[in-house]
Amino acid sequence: MTRFSIERLAFERGAVDGWARSDPLHTNWPVVYVIDGADQRKTPGVYVGETVSTATRMRQHLAGSKKDEGLESIRVVIDQRFNKSVCLDLESHLIRWFHGDGRYDILNGNDGLTDAQYYDRELYRESFRDVFEQLRAEGLFSRSIPQIENSDLFKLSPFKALNDDQAVAITDIVEGLLDDLRHPERTSTLVVQGNPGTGKTIIAIFLMKLLADIRDYQDHADIEPDSMFAEFFVPENRALLADLRMALVIPQQSLRESVRKVFKKTPRLDPKMVLTPFQIGESDADFDLVLVDETHRLGQRANQASGVQNKKFRDINIALFEEDAPRYTQLDWIKKRSKHQLLLVDGEQSVRPHDLSPAILNREVSGAKNAHRHYALTTQMRVQAGTDYVEFVRAMLRGEDPARPELGDYDLRFFDDLGEMRAAIMARDAEVGLSRLVAGYAWDWVSRRDPAAFDIELDGQQLRWNSTAKDWINSKGSLEEVGSIHTVQGYDLNYAGVIIGPDLTIDPVSGQIAADWDAYRDKKGKENTGHLKDAFGDEDLLVFIRNIYGVLLTRGMLGTYVYVCDPGLRKLLRERLTH
Repeated sequence: MTRFSIERLAFERGAVDGWARSDPLHTNWPVVYVIDGADQRKTPGVYVGETVSTATRMRQHLAGSKKDEGLESIRVVIDQRFNKSVCLDLESHLIRWFHGDGRYDILNGNDGLTDAQYYDRELYRESFRDVFEQLRAEGLFSRSIPQIENSDLFKLSPFKALNDDQAVAITDIVEGLLDDLRHPERTSTLVVQGNPGTGKTIIAIFLMKLLADIRDYQDHADIEPDSMFAEFFVPENRALLADLRMALVIPQQSLRESVRKVFKKTPRLDPKMVLTPFQIGESDADFDLVLVDETHRLGQRANQASGVQNKKFRDINIALFEEDAPRYTQLDWIKKRSKHQLLLVDGEQSVRPHDLSPAILNREVSGAKNAHRHYALTTQMRVQAGTDYVEFVRAMLRGEDPARPELGDYDLRFFDDLGEMRAAIMARDAEVGLSRLVAGYAWDWVSRRDPAAFDIELDGQQLRWNSTAKDWINSKGSLEEVGSIHTVQGYDLNYAGVIIGPDLTIDPVSGQIAADWDAYRDKKGKENTGHLKDAFGDEDLLVFIRNIYGVLLTRGMLGTYVYVCDPGLRKLLRERLTH
């Protein structure tokens, strides 16, 4: 039974004053409110807030900057069961749903959403969906909650409720950066380190939005006094950030395009702020702050994907360092072009020889620790089975025999028939969406040149690799295809069906997990020429292949399904995954 009401009034002083006199709850009760409007010059705006004194809060908005945002209508969600914690939680949910829906520009700043526990939280959250549906019926949302929550706009949104270690990291980073900016002669390198699913990408996006909001805020009345980052919204910080030039570097094309779409729908962020490593190297101007997502995927001097990129690498090295020495990497370009860097790192996600070497990554991590600029993320946000599952997968791929952790409701299954796994993934996609087949690069990409050809043929199943490198997960036909490491790294799936190809085997002599050089088909992944000649061998290739499957096996939030090609490895992993 619905016990809340949504009251609507015009965003005008007279309407607010009259409404305030009509009920004591309008002046002294915890509520959540939504103010929206249709500014004809741009995308409509929406502001979501919570307060215990609605009429006073509306008068503050009318006297402040919100009056100039084209806002027209107020909706107030009133429920006599509400308390402050419930309202903060509902506010957080509505902001995230509005941003994920993409219909409105979110006018809220990133002063810190909460994800706190409180009494009967799950019971209250059931009613949040009823509030959403009523707002949707009134035209404020264009899509359902499942559609919104499966979108990149939602998953990569800067309007996130941070967990404790993310909040601590953001606080420490901002404090350190502001301190550095007070001393113009300083340079710094900060490192955020964490396993898959701990929210490294979210840290980068959230931080850029927060810094932009501190820089541009006009009205302190819009900042909740008890919000997580309210202390940073002061005039002296606004002055420090006034001319801040920042960029986000993302090495992988697919993730980069998705983040650009998020920036396009986020006020104070711009898609032009999301760059390739080459764009940083070729930039005519320097940056104050460069954030690097998936830093481990930056490149070193090696044969690039095209002759054009080979020339660019050489030209950038010469322009920046007056020589094309093999020691210079894309990380060196970023350090040359910026005073401050924030590197987001997981060393066990390097998947190609020309990714940054472990030695370089270790040097950066050690340097950040010595400078007290190292921030560890430990809370698993993606995989519902938690951090124990990620560690279990990595240990298993290293050839260890870890005990299978308690997985709760996490759906981990092993399949002996690819057709059965494919059918199960399609069934999960029909139920919850975002369920895909992914595989190691153990088959040639024949369909790239012959669209009628099949790349993977197993157990009577005929499959093709991803037909696009940009936003493959959400592309038409992706459910019928198989994604590679380069299309899914950095993304969330609900369910991942992982095909472990013949590139990972059991050595018949040692009985240990080994790499099959011939079965691994990523030419760039085993290139041993030019600057990388004799730089790595079989053991190095095994590390890269293990890392690839470590990434693929940790994409699924709700479940992971596994099929293994090599008979010996199939027997081994079946035992470890099912017991």
